[in-house]
Amino acid sequence: MTCGGADGIMAEMGIFKLILKEIWHRKVNFFLGCLAVVTAVTLFIGFFTAGKASERETARLMLSMGYNMHIISKQADPNVFLLTGLADETIPQDYLAILNKAKKQIISYNHLLPTLQRKIRWRGLDVILTGVGEEVWPAGQKKPPMSFKIEAGDVYLGYRVWSVLGIRRGQGVDIEGKTFTVRGCLAETGGGDDMRVQCGLADAQEILGLPGRISEIKAVDCLCFADTNDTVGFLRSEIGALLPEARVFQAKAIAQVRADQRKMIRDLFAVIMPFTIIGCGVWIGVLAIMNVRERQQEIGIMRALGYGSGRIAGLFLGKAVLIGLCGAVVGFAVGTYLALHFGPRVFHIPAAINVIQPEPSLLFVSVAFACLFAAAASFIPAMIAVAYDPAVTLREE
Repeated sequence: MTCGGADGIMAEMGIFKLILKEIWHRKVNFFLGCLAVVTAVTLFIGFFTAGKASERETARLMLSMGYNMHIISKQADPNVFLLTGLADETIPQDYLAILNKAKKQIISYNHLLPTLQRKIRWRGLDVILTGVGEEVWPAGQKKPPMSFKIEAGDVYLGYRVWSVLGIRRGQGVDIEGKTFTVRGCLAETGGGDDMRVQCGLADAQEILGLPGRISEIKAVDCLCFADTNDTVGFLRSEIGALLPEARVFQAKAIAQVRADQRKMIRDLFAVIMPFTIIGCGVWIGVLAIMNVRERQQEIGIMRALGYGSGRIAGLFLGKAVLIGLCGAVVGFAVGTYLALHFGPRVFHIPAAINVIQPEPSLLFVSVAFACLFAAAASFIPAMIAVAYDPAVTLREE
């Protein structure tokens, strides 16, 4: 190793020792600087961690509003469908496989549910026989299903049908010559769903004599943050390219509520964090200026002893980096703790449904950002320190 290299290492070690001595001598200043970084990182980690879980929970709650997209046959009368909710023409069940196998990086729909529905007369009541298939997700997505699976030979009754006919769980019933076991009563809705008789899709196809046919494919659109005002047109264009003989309807009210709610969660985070970061940056900058003023005489002596501008600037920036490092580590720990313990209550996240998880990858992001952030906030004070004329400072003494 050359002498120049050894001297450089010794110089760096000397600066580091001076930084540590400075921190030890001015503990309060260092503590307040760390506190500013801790505050910024804590809020970032806390909001980000709990906010992500809240966004997922919001999406889950919005799904409880039901499917907001319906794909039916182009041959079906749209007036009849809008009036009754029943398509008077069927489409091939194979349409589901076409949507499911779509080769795209971005899919604008998910939760595909095939159904077959017809109005029939059963036990003196006009009911809606509804065959429900298994929910699928395109492009290999894996999501919790919105609907429950109905086994072959089982049937669920709408609340009104259940109440009027006095049928009980486990009872055997005959529907158009086919025997079913009643497994339960659907929740009361106060609407048409209370007059449903719900069974498996294959069973409904057998009863109605429509093998391989379905009335519609229900789905949920994924356009909550799409850069378009015409979401219906976008969906019709995308799905029309795959299913030319299909027609798409969107329940705009449900789609808009879902989009507005999820957007509100993201906007809240986007509004709060800039103000927090700016405030903490000003805090660190003021502390650095105060530190420069307190050390004017010390800086003058160091300059008189031959310390260059780079080493003096390194003292202040090095201290800022250490403040960022310590503050980031502590802030990450505190922010994660607050998110895990108070996030479920603040963001109303049921612990049994959506447990908030730590985000270890954010530790490295926080450390890098906090060090750069603290150094940037201390840059101007460091330049002020470098610009001091030692002769003027010592003359004042």
